[in-house]
Amino acid sequence: MHNSYPLVSVIISCYNHDKYITDCILSVVKQTYNNIELIVIDDGSSDESPRILHELSQQHGFYFKARDNKGLSASLNEAISLSKGKYICPLGSDDIILLDKIEKQVKFLENRPDIAVCGGNIICIDDYNNVKEKQRLKPYREVGFKKMLTQPKEGPAAPTVMIHSSALKEVNGFNTDIKLEDLNLWLKLTYKGFKIAVLSDILAYYREHDNNTYKNHRMMTEEIIKTYNNYRNEPEYPFVINQFLTSMFLKVSKYDPKYAIQILRQIDRKYYSFKLFKGMTYLITSWIKSKK
Repeated sequence: MHNSYPLVSVIISCYNHDKYITDCILSVVKQTYNNIELIVIDDGSSDESPRILHELSQQHGFYFKARDNKGLSASLNEAISLSKGKYICPLGSDDIILLDKIEKQVKFLENRPDIAVCGGNIICIDDYNNVKEKQRLKPYREVGFKKMLTQPKEGPAAPTVMIHSSALKEVNGFNTDIKLEDLNLWLKLTYKGFKIAVLSDILAYYREHDNNTYKNHRMMTEEIIKTYNNYRNEPEYPFVINQFLTSMFLKVSKYDPKYAIQILRQIDRKYYSFKLFKGMTYLITSWIKSKK
């Protein structure tokens, strides 16, 4: 595409992803859309990531900075402050975007000025770029605040998003007090009246590995509760928080019975469900095994 098309800023914060960062960077520099600036910050990696990124930046001419660790959200905000694009694409340093991702999204957003965030479907891959057997592809949808609050799975997959920079700056970017940045940002944007569109197209490969944030159930639970508590005055809040706690109770009860009980104590009995009783059976089974 010709340079008369708007500038797109791809921002990457890298932390100890030397196994994956080359594939991530190459998926950006090889895009079919050619009006892109790439901004990469290494957030205090202790592996070979800084050396690899320095070499890649010399080869492909993108902005690169290595510094001490400040956290993902702080790094993304720093990259946003450096960016000049009309649209911004945050990208995990372990993920890969399809080569026509940016071209497709610019075409869509240029024709839909009412949409602030554009996402799409992902394909899950493993450490070695092998595609996982089970994939969940969803149809096109548009998401406002109420749906984002009550049905967070309808939101966009993080590696696929493209965001109007003006909207991102209006909500002051990512919240550095929240370690799980995505849901918090989608709720901030939609609460302000911005709309999200999620395309049916596959736009990225999401890498599943042992260090994925979502596998840290304790941190995930605590950070999402902090996010939802910003909307405790919404009429849907009791349903939303209890639905989330029940979901996490079911997951945690399989691995961490003590923390599962802590979660259970926070669930209002009015919202007890089959899912919750299923989690209780895991707890009872675990207790019986521990007594043998």
